[in-house]
Amino acid sequence: MKVLIIKLTSMGDLMHALPALTDAAKAFPGIEFDWVVDEAFAEVPKWHPNVRKVITTSHRRWKKSAWQTLTGGELRQFYRDLNLDGYDAVVDMQNNLKSALVSKLRRGPVYGLDKESCRERPAHLAYQYPITVNPQQHAVDRMRQILSKALDYPLPKTPAKYAANFSKYPLPELEFALPERYLMFVHNASWLTKLWPINFWQQLVFQARAEGYAVLLPCGNNEEYLRAQQIASVDPMAFALPRLGLNDIAAIMHHAAGAVCSDTGLAHLAAV
Repeated sequence: MKVLIIKLTSMGDLMHALPALTDAAKAFPGIEFDWVVDEAFAEVPKWHPNVRKVITTSHRRWKKSAWQTLTGGELRQFYRDLNLDGYDAVVDMQNNLKSALVSKLRRGPVYGLDKESCRERPAHLAYQYPITVNPQQHAVDRMRQILSKALDYPLPKTPAKYAANFSKYPLPELEFALPERYLMFVHNASWLTKLWPINFWQQLVFQARAEGYAVLLPCGNNEEYLRAQQIASVDPMAFALPRLGLNDIAAIMHHAAGAVCSDTGLAHLAAV
């Protein structure tokens, strides 16, 4: 069986879909998934062993340069890639206006949420096979239900399993030797209101060091790197990591003893 998943963003939401693929792989041994995803998060689907191919979109960049997108051929190439292969099912697991547009570009019927379950109306009009799920539940549960209904297999009662394999990714080269025992402090967040005060993080560094742990602080941009440096400045075994790719962060977090996280995508990565 071959299935196309349409789920573009964001980092945490993509990870929430992985257990659904694990369920389907148990129901249909040998199942293969292709996945349409935003180019910024293209690494995430590849973490699941049953994902064969990733098809990338560039919504943010396309929106900024609409004329170049329409005339430069990139959109035509995306359309060809989207419709290159045949699938037993195409499932929109994001169900918002952006993913609905991609669903309309895909030739043939698409499974997606109905009017009452959909996050953004009128996205539901893009789906020939409507699915009903309770929207007032955790995203992992919603994703598992969507795929089980689309592919018509019983929803497992077992806990969610991401099945992600990070051991295949080598640790990145850093300017310091990776400590033997360390914690990840994910201090950044997408909203200023979600940021924990720097002096609180520094106090937590002292507590971690008292328990024998080094501390690593990732960043996603220069501003976050400066913030990480400020937090790390209180102890020589606290380190501000340079900006790294998701695979590198995943490899480092895979070997961490634990993580303390703000509400951001890397918190979901820690859970995976």
